[in-house]
Parts: sequence; structure tokens; C-alpha cells
Amino acid sequence: MALSSAQPIANPADLFKPEENRIVGEPYYQASGAEIEVFTAAFGNRLPVLLKGPTGCGKSRFVAHMAWRLARPLITISCHEDMTAADLVGRFLVVGGDTLWQDGPLTQAVRHGGICYLDEIVEARKDTMVVIHPLADDRRILPVEKLGGMLRAHADFCLVISYNPGYQSVLKELKPSTRQRFVALSFDYPDFATEVDIIARETGIAVEMARRLVEFGRLTRNLKGGGLDEGASTRLLVHAAQLIRSGVSANTAIVHTVAQALSDEPEMIQAINALGEAVFS
Repeated sequence: MALSSAQPIANPADLFKPEENRIVGEPYYQASGAEIEVFTAAFGNRLPVLLKGPTGCGKSRFVAHMAWRLARPLITISCHEDMTAADLVGRFLVVGGDTLWQDGPLTQAVRHGGICYLDEIVEARKDTMVVIHPLADDRRILPVEKLGGMLRAHADFCLVISYNPGYQSVLKELKPSTRQRFVALSFDYPDFATEVDIIARETGIAVEMARRLVEFGRLTRNLKGGGLDEGASTRLLVHAAQLIRSGVSANTAIVHTVAQALSDEPEMIQAINALGEAVFS
């Protein structure tokens, strides 16, 4: 049984409003390669997109920028180990003695032609892949098993997933059968000048302070594999800059936005703080 995207399922509990999920105002994003061109072409050809790169390097900002650029609603889902296929697709609810169907966020995007961004997809339970696979190939259909049918994706629907290869393990990996369905874009932290520009633009702090923050951040990234899983991300440096702009000293800001965020080990926290003192003294 096919559930046409033009014929909505009886769904009085559906609260999705496309206009409320649109990005208002251009999210600042500085391209580092051909990612904007490739994503635009993938969207035009109805191809799903895979983003891979370290935490806090700009993947989510890029998706928001592309949603604004393409004028499509954006639904972002942060995946976690307790998330099930039903959380994505939908479920029946008992309301006032009646049993009603409510679309999940993925179904809403499929039905209305939005961009659905599944952030850190490897954190989700394996049964979610059963739902994603037929949306990520030529079929572009969503199985809605509880309703006994398939929902064909709106022409403007776009599936985007992301993960951090640095955190992959045997238990949490993206299988080749999934990876090979997507157009893949690889992200990393920006080059020095671009990262300085991002921090200065995002927070309004002086360029010289932004430069010092980036210098500090790059020193922490050199500790990756030597006690840290990840160094300071661009996101953390932006957080530090926001505190500094509010009057917090640079050394205090990096203690609470970087050192404490990256590690619970007293020796490592002390080492990160020492890097900060060297840069900001």
C-alpha cells in the first residue's frame, strides 16, 4: 500500500509548520572547498548527503546555511542510543479516548519537503537504518509499518546525516551498505585565518584576541591521542570568546569553556590551562 505524499495520513496531532522550521537570516558560513556547490547539486539530484568530521568543526552550521540558501525547512535530530525508529517515523497516541497517529520528525520532513539532519547517526540504534536505507536510494520511500504502507518522499526532501570518524568503534561504525548510498563531504577545522575570522565575526571580539584563541586551540589539538580524544573545537573557542567579550578574563574563560569541557583528568586540565597561560600571559 502506497501512502501518497499528496494525500496526508489522518494526523490531527501533527504540529509541523514549514514556515516555523525555515532559517531566518543567513547563518554565517565560510566555505573551505566545494561543499556548497556539491550539496546544492546533490539536493537538485535528490541525493542524500553524509557529513563527516570532528565535533564542533561547523557541520551543523553548514546544514543550517544550506537550508537557508535552498529555502527549505530544516529539522535537526540529535541521535542517541535510546532513539528508535518510532521516534523518527511516528506513533499512535491516545488523545481523549481516541487513538490518533502523530508523524515523527523524519516523516514530517518527508511529507513536507524539508531537510532532515540526523546528527551523529552512529549513536542511534541499528533499527533506524532499516528506515533510512529506502530513503537514501532511488526509491525515496519511507516505510510506515504501523500504518501498513510506504510514504513517497516530497520532491524537495533531503536526507543529511553526520558522524565523527574519530569516535568510531567496532560497535559504532557506519557500515559500507549505508555509506555508499550518500554523497560524502569531509569537514575539518578551518585554516588559521578563516577560524580567526569566524570567531571574530561570531562574537565581536577583537581580531587579536580571536587570533590568540585560535593559536591556543591549535595547541590543544596537538594533544589529541596524547591524553585527549579531541582538542578544542571552533565551537568551544567561540564560547570562550563570548565569555571574554562579557568581561571574563581569557585564562578564566578557557578554564571553563575548554579545559573542563575536554577532560576530567586533573593532570590534563592543568596541562591545557598551562597552554592558555602561555598564550594569554
